[in-house]
Amino acid sequence: MSKIKVAVVGCGSISKHRHIPEYVLNPNVELVAFVDPIIERAEHYAQLHGGKAYSSYTEMLKEEKVDAVSVCTPNYLHAEVSIAAANAGAHVLVEKPMAATAEEAEAMIEAAKKNGVFLMVGHNQRLMPPHVKAKEILESGKLGKVLTFRTSFGHPGPEGWSVDGRESWFFRKEEAIMGAMGDLGVHKSDLIRYLLNDEVAQVAAFVGTIHKEGTDVDDNSTCLLRMKSGATGSLVASWTYYKGQDNSTVLWCENGVIKIDTDPNDQVIVELRNGTVERYKVGQVATNEKQTVSGVIDEFVSCIVSGTKPRISGEEGKRSLEVILAAFESEATGKVITL
Repeated sequence: MSKIKVAVVGCGSISKHRHIPEYVLNPNVELVAFVDPIIERAEHYAQLHGGKAYSSYTEMLKEEKVDAVSVCTPNYLHAEVSIAAANAGAHVLVEKPMAATAEEAEAMIEAAKKNGVFLMVGHNQRLMPPHVKAKEILESGKLGKVLTFRTSFGHPGPEGWSVDGRESWFFRKEEAIMGAMGDLGVHKSDLIRYLLNDEVAQVAAFVGTIHKEGTDVDDNSTCLLRMKSGATGSLVASWTYYKGQDNSTVLWCENGVIKIDTDPNDQVIVELRNGTVERYKVGQVATNEKQTVSGVIDEFVSCIVSGTKPRISGEEGKRSLEVILAAFESEATGKVITL
């Protein structure tokens, strides 16, 4: 079959480390366009991989007939670019958080439906080998019901990751909309929904800027979640883990505990109440320092090739976003927010 023509909109770090190299490795893909307001960035990738460079996504969508678009822009543009791409008849892979508001997320979902294209959100945590393994163990039923949990995602902040360092859009509220919660927290709200196969019912949260000077976006949040099943737990997102990244999750269940990414050697550890301990080496979770293939691009391309609706759909992305938005509402009102 002919190759899927893909355009990448936004040529920052997530494109550099994940989207572009993973498209290059996929035999079903031809990269035909790169878009960035700093045209030199787009030109750099066009010279490396072929295709054309554009400074405007609207111009690109007018000029090119693309099958799919990766939206890797600052957060405030996610909805605008995704909707334009869907209206141009392209499948859309959008980075997280998928949108700035639930209304924007809904408009994106509607645009994809109306145009008969797929909308997928880049929640790569679901595809990381330790999380895939943990899901399999939980679904086997050997641990029984999840009763309580803690999940956290923290690193030293986007200044070490973004191509613009401390000058990055991540620190400008009008472009980022949200800080550590949009960057990391939404990954964990998506992961906990996925692992527990459950929805968040209530959120209470402290969200604020504790240590990153000169920015008005949140750099830390600690949330309490109650799931529909009654399971309760904590979700933490932080840009001030200066000693290094933590992306761990622990689930205490009826028959034991499952620990994910808490050990440097064994990524999944199951400790049963009967004294049995199971240890699994299944491959690392990707980190900013140590990039591994995220699986997101292959999943997206596979959906297009097979005509199968993405598992990490716009609807899924919206539910995970709503948890984060509830945390901000809880911080603002001092109340427990019911979803």
